[in-house]
Amino acid sequence: MALTIQNAPQLIIENALPQVDGGRHSIKRVIGSSIEISADIFKDGHDLIAARILYRRPGEATSRVAPLSYRFNPDRWYGAFKADQIGLWQYDIEAWPDRFGTWRSDLGKRLNAGQDVRPELLEGASLLARLSDKLSGPARRVVSEAAKRLADPSIALDERLKVAFAEDVFTLVLAPLLADEVARLERPLELYVDRAEANFSAWYELFPRSQGTDPEMHGTFADATRRLPEIAALGFDVVYLPPIHPIGVTHRKGRNNAASSAQGDVGSPWAIGAKEGGHTAVNPALGTLADFDLFVASALDLGLEVALDFALQCSPDHPWVKEHPEWFFVRPDGSIRYAENPPKKYEDIYPINFWCKDRQGLWNACRDALLFWIARGVKIFRVDNPHTKPLSFWEWCIRDIQTSHPETIFLSESFTRPKRMKGLAKLGFTQSYTYFTWKNTAWEIKQYLTELTQTDMAEYYRPNFWPNTPDILHEFLQTGGRPAFRIKLLLAATLSPNYGIYSGYELCENAAVQAGSEEYLDSEKYQIRVRDWNAPGNIKQDISKLNRIRREQPALHELTNLSFLNTDYAAILAYKKSSPGNDLIVVVNLDPHAFHETMVEVPIAELGIGPGEQYEVSDLLTGTHYTWQGARNYVRLDPNERVGHVFKVSRQS
Repeated sequence: MALTIQNAPQLIIENALPQVDGGRHSIKRVIGSSIEISADIFKDGHDLIAARILYRRPGEATSRVAPLSYRFNPDRWYGAFKADQIGLWQYDIEAWPDRFGTWRSDLGKRLNAGQDVRPELLEGASLLARLSDKLSGPARRVVSEAAKRLADPSIALDERLKVAFAEDVFTLVLAPLLADEVARLERPLELYVDRAEANFSAWYELFPRSQGTDPEMHGTFADATRRLPEIAALGFDVVYLPPIHPIGVTHRKGRNNAASSAQGDVGSPWAIGAKEGGHTAVNPALGTLADFDLFVASALDLGLEVALDFALQCSPDHPWVKEHPEWFFVRPDGSIRYAENPPKKYEDIYPINFWCKDRQGLWNACRDALLFWIARGVKIFRVDNPHTKPLSFWEWCIRDIQTSHPETIFLSESFTRPKRMKGLAKLGFTQSYTYFTWKNTAWEIKQYLTELTQTDMAEYYRPNFWPNTPDILHEFLQTGGRPAFRIKLLLAATLSPNYGIYSGYELCENAAVQAGSEEYLDSEKYQIRVRDWNAPGNIKQDISKLNRIRREQPALHELTNLSFLNTDYAAILAYKKSSPGNDLIVVVNLDPHAFHETMVEVPIAELGIGPGEQYEVSDLLTGTHYTWQGARNYVRLDPNERVGHVFKVSRQS
């Protein structure tokens, strides 16, 4: 808006925080959070300024008010309000010249100078009278009476001055005198408040068809239900299932992603749709919808939530192909184009044309598929490759779903360029996959975690750390053996409040389909994999310990409370995570092949520990206690025995 004489502001509000892209996108918090607001607010001259936060809870039409107070040293205003309801909030900043406050301040200066202030009392009375007209009820009566007493020359001067400096009166009139002198932000800012599970969770991914005991028999929901107690006992919060829908027959993939299938091959679950149905049906080989409902109910009884894969693509046999061919990419010869990423071809999958003429019908159908599963008790969705679908679709779809179901959580499974990954988070995804899988050296981890925790990404990007997925078996795991799996588990579980593993991780499965590939040999994406979950060398004990530690230590429930500590050797990474009354120091040997030793520099001043004072560190992984003194302390880690420490710091009594 162009500046004119009529709309010229009396005050300037700048650098309001938190906000994302000038208010284009919402910041993210969880229920119970204190939303800390700050801004630069100033004007010409010496008049005082008053300011406040205006905020609206979900569904409310009237704004609530929280004060902003000025801090001299940073020359900045600060305030806060509490997020006590999930859903979409709005907040704004309002500031105005504080006429009565300025008058009171000047009055005090005149008194200190020994001046006659009786003329000024009449001016103050006039201000109070005008301000009382904006009030109602008891507040109006109090301020109106104060104005009369302030103006009454028959009342002793000391009594009139008591009225002038009365805090109850000042609080009631902390409001603008004129409507046109109020300044606000150019646009209200948005805040999305999620339930606590959006910020802290441990995920376990499994294929229901592999949960049986016979590799020649297709597993079922009943088989998966029988595994739930073990998963709960390991301390997970979310059990995530790849697509559970009917799998197409046309161009079905064979084992190890073979171009054609053999008799008995079960195909890829991501080739969604067959004669039995599409995105709102279940694969008959897994059971029925009633069996799935029992799986969900059994999980909830054990304290687990079920997350479903939401993959917006179709097999050639999907009902939508016949019912709505216009929803796909139709070639000039009338055939439908299958998915390609040259030189790779995916003949078993048809991509969806989200910009087709009937985009309204298509977008609604995709949203309605989510609503179908939400009605069956699923409130968490891991979204497959969202960066290959229109960003506008996700912004619309997630906002539409969360308007009626604000508790719904969406995890973005996107491994693409940084700006697209960030864009998806800004547009509504609750959590996001990251590059953690590929960060294995100290400098890479420090650089990446600093970006995630110390930049504006922390306002909107909630990382979910996965050491592996059905698609990704990193070289670090392929070559590092059992120690590598323990190292990445420890890092994932302690660096990020949200993390997950794909089943088989606890067995340290590390066979790639070929050298230089990140694909698993005999990938579960294309075949049934029956496992011995108690096979020698498993790391289930590590997993259960870490998940217990995560739940018991509040410092591991947060993301931005991370600081890296100096070590003398780059192969050992050390970092601190702190919350009130809970200080943890994590030390990890990043080399799975050899032992290393180093001195770790502990920030004792931050911990309230004196230079010569002894303090105790307790390793929560082993129960071992050590007495340390000073800032530099010795650590030795042999990955074949112990890949790291999770030290809880306490001062000796």
